[in-house]
Amino acid sequence: MSTTTIANRAPKSSRSSSSSASREQIFDSLRRWGYLQARLDPLGQFLTPLAVPDLEVSGADAEEARRIYCGTIGAEFMHIPSEERRQWIAERLEGDAPTMDAAKQKYVLDLLTRADVFEQVIQARYLGTKRFSLEGVTALIPFMDELLNRSSELGAERSVMGMSHRGRLNVMVNTFGKSAADIFAKFEDVDPRSILGGGDVKYHVGATGTFPTRGGGTMSLHLVSNPSHLEAVDPVAMGRAKAWQLRYWPEGMERVLPVLIHGDAAFAGQGICAETLNLGMLEGYSVGGTIQIIVNNLIGFTAEPDQSCSTRFSSDLAKRLPVPIFHVNAEDVAAVVRVATLAAEYRHRFQTDVVVDLIGYRRHGHSEVDDPTITQPLRYAMIHKHAPLYEIYAAQIGADAATLAKALHDQYNDAQKQAKTMRKKPKLVQLPEHWAPYVGGAWKREYEVDTGLTRETIQKLAQRLTTFPESFHVHPKIKKLLEQRAEMGEGKRAFDYGMAEAVAFGSLVTTGTQVRLSGQDSQRGTFNQRHSVLIDVENEEWWIPLNHLAEGQRPFDVYNSMLSEAGVLGFEYGYSRDAPETLVLWEAQFGDFANGAQGVVDQFIASGEDKWGLLSGVTMLLPHGYEGQGPEHSSARIERYLQLAAHDNMQICQPSTAAQYFHLLRRQAMRKWRKPMIVFTPKSMLRHPDAASSIEEFSKPRFQTVLPETEIENAERLLLCTGKIGHELRMERKKRSDQTVGIVFLEQIYPWPEEELAAALAAHPNAHEVVWVQEEPENMGAQSFVMPRLRRLARGRSVLSVKRSAAASPATGSAKAHDLEQKTLIDLALGGH
Repeated sequence: MSTTTIANRAPKSSRSSSSSASREQIFDSLRRWGYLQARLDPLGQFLTPLAVPDLEVSGADAEEARRIYCGTIGAEFMHIPSEERRQWIAERLEGDAPTMDAAKQKYVLDLLTRADVFEQVIQARYLGTKRFSLEGVTALIPFMDELLNRSSELGAERSVMGMSHRGRLNVMVNTFGKSAADIFAKFEDVDPRSILGGGDVKYHVGATGTFPTRGGGTMSLHLVSNPSHLEAVDPVAMGRAKAWQLRYWPEGMERVLPVLIHGDAAFAGQGICAETLNLGMLEGYSVGGTIQIIVNNLIGFTAEPDQSCSTRFSSDLAKRLPVPIFHVNAEDVAAVVRVATLAAEYRHRFQTDVVVDLIGYRRHGHSEVDDPTITQPLRYAMIHKHAPLYEIYAAQIGADAATLAKALHDQYNDAQKQAKTMRKKPKLVQLPEHWAPYVGGAWKREYEVDTGLTRETIQKLAQRLTTFPESFHVHPKIKKLLEQRAEMGEGKRAFDYGMAEAVAFGSLVTTGTQVRLSGQDSQRGTFNQRHSVLIDVENEEWWIPLNHLAEGQRPFDVYNSMLSEAGVLGFEYGYSRDAPETLVLWEAQFGDFANGAQGVVDQFIASGEDKWGLLSGVTMLLPHGYEGQGPEHSSARIERYLQLAAHDNMQICQPSTAAQYFHLLRRQAMRKWRKPMIVFTPKSMLRHPDAASSIEEFSKPRFQTVLPETEIENAERLLLCTGKIGHELRMERKKRSDQTVGIVFLEQIYPWPEEELAAALAAHPNAHEVVWVQEEPENMGAQSFVMPRLRRLARGRSVLSVKRSAAASPATGSAKAHDLEQKTLIDLALGGH
């Protein structure tokens, strides 16, 4: 098959198959450009054919090629570099189209009727209530039916789906098998007291279901809970699918089918779509292809397509990847079913994404509250006269849909009456068994576990962590590092953070806990601190010591992620949702950059349990500390996470020593209390002697939420702080030989360690004032969170604070200005002025 003929030939105004253009040239032109003249718009008004010189051909061959490539399926696949894949698609499109027998047609009509009547009943019973109707693209229901059935025949047993609002309730009922009464109960808003201050709207919640396949089997379905950030769920669903696939490894990619259902304006407009598409092709994130379905209304809220998308199709974003894009007219039901089969088979054969652009219209406004005739009067005058798809299809196949429609109206009306009698909210999600050992809710002391290791265990781990094959050629600098780490394991040198982390990870993988870490440059570490992957200097082969510690150990997976925060963090959150027994960590290059993923933090990590009752143990490692590197390399924005903290929804910690970091990581993996954890990690203190720990510190039983003052007895003033500033205060106090000021480290800010902090303060009864010290400006950091709680604990003592002045930017861009500010801050803290 030629892929260069058209590009290298000057276009002519007209050619015939009997002249210079061969049959293959004609077909090559139609394969390449035919989709631009395909009949894709059910209303026939908004995707008019484009004039393409290479398509100005005539004759029998041209008619045949036009029938295939300019009909109700428009295929974009000639951009795919692989000739095998292009030929696979061409052969299936150019072969005989599959036909549906009478029984299959009746079955499809039943699906379409159920989909439309379900929406009609809601429109009649709950007029003016938001539901984001599927009317106009109800062909999605037979599409999903065929996709799942064909995928099941190819070996799929489970599907993880992400989906925005439009049609979500319809899919729950007609694909997931949820009862209409359960969905109507959401409209009735039964049992409101059960979710005071929590819960979510009906078109955000997730669902699980069992899909009966035509082969007599079943397929497990998971619809991921989704916020109003329409595409934010994309990487989350992929991460969940990846976790499920690894449970079935090595057949996981065949057995678990990821599906993402998008809106047209959101797919074109939201950048996380591009991030997720890119993720799908990368090691550590690939899920063997996702079926990407665009439920295309050719409108976004009130915006016309040319206001939402800079190209003809909202799907054009996907052309950056070597994957096929099938546009299909949503009112040619046979074509829709055919494309569903093609998508399932292509994904199974080549394990890449497939994009399906299901083009229909939107019968009502964006939500049913809106009146679309205000902004699109002509379009909606046309839609008002347009029959529902089930009626159109019934006429095409000579069937009577009216009797079935009436029976369904009666059935759904009865379901609505049943919903009115419900006293408890229906449960749409059944958690999988792997969540049985874990709990959420409020923290209890009984959840704590011992995390210390014996000296002998640490030494054995250290020995294996610093060993590599004799034939492996290690970089001289890394060889020196490994020698130093070996000395740490022998107790001859204090542990730094890098070695403390390695021992923590090693202790977990050798006792049954998998560890997954990803982030930008996380294999080496932004600050040259990790070196989890050794590189042979002669051939660049890899050696990962953490995967060579013991027979039968669990894997340690570490990935350098693409240059993204939102997509990658969303993926890791999703992965943690279906791998609670794995320690899942995402590391920001600098903690400042995590604000690029703020939507994932706000909508999933912080609020997922409150909104959906869903737990996660994802851990965020955020390098934080003021060192004169400027506004974007200083602050991980502690204040933002503390503002989100409520109902013990997550843990917010800043371990100030290597051993504390070790115990914290082990605690996160070993406790049955599964909560997200935000860890503010050091930069300049990673190898600093004041933050290093002796081997004995690793045998202590647990992470300490508060590190009390131990060098000064009965201090006259107490400074309370977190992280690096505490070490700087200690060092300056030592220079001054000051025996009056005590320094207490707050290692866990949330949940607030009331008892431990009270005990640390009570140990110094003569301290007349307690001072909160932070590097951040007054309007940032932990100041506003800590001060009211500290006043409650102070019991009559004066409570003050030392911090930088309030500012719009986190830090100065001048290293010298930073040094002046830092010196002043430390002087104020120690001088008591």
